Amino acid sequence: KVTELVLDNCRSSNGEIEGLNDSFKELEFLSMANVELTSLAKLPTLSKLRKLELSDNVISGGLEVLAERCPNLTYLNLSGNKIKDLGTVEALQNLKNLKSLDLFNCEITNLEDYRDSIFELLQQITYLDGFDQEDNEAPDSEDDDDEGN
Repeated sequence: KVTELVLDNCRSSNGEIEGLNDSFKELEFLSMANVELTSLAKLPTLSKLRKLELSDNVISGGLEVLAERCPNLTYLNLSGNKIKDLGTVEALQNLKNLKSLDLFNCEITNLEDYRDSIFELLQQITYLDGFDQEDNEAPDSEDDDDEGN
């Protein structure tokens, strides 16, 4: 009944995650930052997963797998990956519950009108790289105790 799993800095073999399989049915948070992941093809079906942290990997495409296997994703961090174009990100349109997407340090951020294009393409998201369309910062979900208010 694991609900959170952090595999940061573990080395993947052939760009896949060993031992991560369909038995993790209750998983709600999964972090695989900096594991040399090249593909999500071997990602198991994690229907309860809400937050997926994939920063600092070498993922360049194949994002349509996420909608199939993690349909309830609300937060996705792909910063520091090899994502270059809108076509790659378009695959996230089927993640109907996605609210926050992070593409910081990906080549795609160099595109002209990058932010407008992503918000237009993925109308379900509220936050891109930590900010909404009006440049308001996303509330930090880890810190919900309004300090000093």
